[in-house]
Amino acid sequence: MFYEKVYDVMKEKNIDAVVVSDGANMRYLSGFRGATGYLYISAKRRVLATDSRYTTMAKEEAPDFEVVDPGAERNYGELLNGLMEQDGAEKVGFEDQYLLYSSYSRLQEACKGKLTTPLGDSLDLLRSVKTEQELVYLAKAEEIGDMAFSHMLEVLKPGMTELEAAAELEYFMKTHGAENLSFETIVASGVNSAMPHAMPSNKKIEPGDFVTMDFGCLYNGYCSDMTRTVVVGKANEKQKEIYGIVLEAQLAGLEACRSGVRGCDVDKVSRDIITKAGYGDCFGHGLGHSVGLYIHEEPRLSRTCEVVLQPNMIETVEPGIYVPGFGGVRIEDMVVVTEGKCRNLAHSPKELIEL
Repeated sequence: MFYEKVYDVMKEKNIDAVVVSDGANMRYLSGFRGATGYLYISAKRRVLATDSRYTTMAKEEAPDFEVVDPGAERNYGELLNGLMEQDGAEKVGFEDQYLLYSSYSRLQEACKGKLTTPLGDSLDLLRSVKTEQELVYLAKAEEIGDMAFSHMLEVLKPGMTELEAAAELEYFMKTHGAENLSFETIVASGVNSAMPHAMPSNKKIEPGDFVTMDFGCLYNGYCSDMTRTVVVGKANEKQKEIYGIVLEAQLAGLEACRSGVRGCDVDKVSRDIITKAGYGDCFGHGLGHSVGLYIHEEPRLSRTCEVVLQPNMIETVEPGIYVPGFGGVRIEDMVVVTEGKCRNLAHSPKELIEL
């Protein structure tokens, strides 16, 4: 079971127990989907503390954990302190990257200062190398995305608003096996496509527009992530130029994404192509990120990531060029890192499509 990985963290940090508060980590370590409450793990016990709204679900989904209800007042601090005192735990790790300061302050006071050790991304990194079963779920989520993109090629047309296109994408995914969305769908057309994380608006798609669609869904809790950019109508020469550069950079990034290579080195391969073409200032974000129970996981493909990629890590490869006042292009696939060429989970076409 995944919770056993926590014992290695405890040994490394020289602590007696950990308190887990992040929903994705709670699910990974216990199986509980409710994302409400805390996990407490020590050498002596494993406890899932959650309120009465979730206790029945928790008992079904987390059979390896004792499920405890903090009561009507939901005094988690008192409950956790009692467990620590029973265990004689004086040094306890906590997820400093996810706890609000107000929540930390209340817990620390109730636990009499026993939350001694910030865990940073130690628990997040336990999720970085996927099992074969996790890869099955991720591939299925990405397959739903492939089907959704094919559907959009049939329905996307001038006069449709960005919001309507986003709704169409989301409805298709949810009616073809998705349990939810990985993140808020991005549909950006024309000059809006120059914003990497544009929010869909009432802007109507016009002939000649770039339309960037960045979307994903959940399958059994695991995320997909895909981006495609098309032209509604005929592409002009500058659109063809920009698209060609991004596609070249994306294909090169895919070729470089393999085990034994640092994340920063993969990023550099794609970034150098865009920079050499004169658009370096138009590519401001990292090349990619890992994906799993949460849409943005570690390690990342970025200029600062020194992590060496390992087999069965998941990465997105998503270079882009964004020209203010003109438009932008992003092409994104989600891949499995292997010792040789990465295994691409996305199968949608990437040549420039003119609708």
